[in-house]
Amino acid sequence: MAWPALDPGRLLERWGNAAPRGMAVHDRTRLIGRLPIHKGMPRHARLISCECTMPSPDTDQASAHFEHTSVLLDGAVDALVHQPDGVYLDGTFGRGGHSRVILSRLNDTGRLIALDRDPQAVAAAAAITDARFTMVQRDFARLAEVAKEQGVHGKLAGILLDVGVSSPQLDDPERGFSFMRNGPLDMRMDPTQGESAAEFLAHASESTIAHVFKSYGEERFAKRLARAVVTRRSETPFTHTVDLAEVLKAAHPAWEKGRHPATKAFQGLRIYLNGELEQLDAALEAALDALAPGGHLVVISFHSLEDRRVKRFIRHHVRGDTHLPRGVPIRDDQLNRRLEALGKGRRPSDDEVTDNPRARSAVMRAARKRV
Repeated sequence: MAWPALDPGRLLERWGNAAPRGMAVHDRTRLIGRLPIHKGMPRHARLISCECTMPSPDTDQASAHFEHTSVLLDGAVDALVHQPDGVYLDGTFGRGGHSRVILSRLNDTGRLIALDRDPQAVAAAAAITDARFTMVQRDFARLAEVAKEQGVHGKLAGILLDVGVSSPQLDDPERGFSFMRNGPLDMRMDPTQGESAAEFLAHASESTIAHVFKSYGEERFAKRLARAVVTRRSETPFTHTVDLAEVLKAAHPAWEKGRHPATKAFQGLRIYLNGELEQLDAALEAALDALAPGGHLVVISFHSLEDRRVKRFIRHHVRGDTHLPRGVPIRDDQLNRRLEALGKGRRPSDDEVTDNPRARSAVMRAARKRV
């Protein structure tokens, strides 16, 4: 097939270390050779998306614009699927990368339930017509509720949680997650729920904004950036992503090489507005009861705030009730150990990071519910 001529300017974008996760050019969009690096292009520019008018023959229309590459795809599914006839739950459907591979590992009696709170993800799931597949619009913190509705609570063979925001959300400027493309300052995973980033920044106190930047974005200069936000909003309210990014950029005193100075503040806003850490905590606790004895829990996280929570949760339930005073006579079976760790945290291989730079910060942890 002959491919149309493409403007290199539409194919290259400078992300550096601020790149969001999950996007890569692969066999669903087809690599279109090497592009000449013209004067003025960044030396480390990467091909991250193809806006060609003629899609690859094996790319469906639903995924032709915002492509998503699931991180740790085979490793996560290998750790998850241990019974081909089991019932599994994918807590974050996204664009179905993990779900499709899970379905390929199941036999005729196996079943997969997928969740996502994003209406666009739910719409994308309509492309899967497999009778073994069920899609539910719900956040993964409510997975126990869904499992009960489906009659599988306490019977799930495995639960997969791919935490955080997906590439289609980040790369669609209308969703307002990224400062790399200008769009409405929204940042909600479900645009029908809660307040937008613009609404929050319009009324939050300087101390609250600083708390969000510091606690959820791990931004060292949170107070300085919050002060700049409040000063600027007194003149003109924030409505668009690039507008906020420019104010944060101007106020930030110490830029890190390869990282946009607004990166951590944007992360903090997104995590806070969507309640991501609280949702993760609730999902982990719910998963324990929803799993069948011997069921597998697999979690993929993308930054230290998430991974610390997952690691701490697994360690606590592997050790059991270790808060008891030393020397108290208690049998091992009385410690209430509910999980067995399935190896240590796993990171993407060098090859996967090369193919998909957004995978570089991912960590996968897996555990088995004790029988």
